[in-house]
Amino acid sequence: MNLKVFFSFKSLYHKELFCTFANDIGYMEGTTVPSFVRITPNMISKDTVNQIVEDFLIEKNYYLVDIKITSDNHISVEIDSFDGVRIEFCAELNRHIQSLLDREVEDYELDVSSAGLTEPFKVTKQYEKNIGNEVEVLSKSGQKFVGELIEVNDTEFVLQIEKIEKPEGSKRKVTVNENLTFLYEDIKTTKYIIRFK
Repeated sequence: MNLKVFFSFKSLYHKELFCTFANDIGYMEGTTVPSFVRITPNMISKDTVNQIVEDFLIEKNYYLVDIKITSDNHISVEIDSFDGVRIEFCAELNRHIQSLLDREVEDYELDVSSAGLTEPFKVTKQYEKNIGNEVEVLSKSGQKFVGELIEVNDTEFVLQIEKIEKPEGSKRKVTVNENLTFLYEDIKTTKYIIRFK
């Protein structure tokens, strides 16, 4: 399951031009073979889009999660908020980005969406948003942990997990909590877990 708020603006035309060049203009004969050159749109800079989005989000309760730009200028912008993402805000940001990109120079397709609810976290603020929630952590060494996210800072986070132990001298096993600290650099993925009760 990947729940997202999504707003897309697709180009009304594509500037993919195919030009034919020949050694002789007009009549060609013999073994002369024309060559074909594909002219693709100008590549839009990720830094440019990043600056546009970051400037727009200043003093707003939203933050940037990710920007992806393909070779054919398909721009995907993911945002998030501590209070959820409204589709109206995605549309507003979409229009703002369009207003600052020159379509006469760069043809593009633009998508603005919320970060997927069950997608791996990409920025620290997503960890902060999920303090108190249950998450699944997969380390780069292949170990998997499930627990409550209880603390976050710029370099690491703390996960509280439940363990079943049998205390010395006791006949019964008991559930105990253990806090584990992880460095972001040691983590492959962290995901929010949805529980249906």
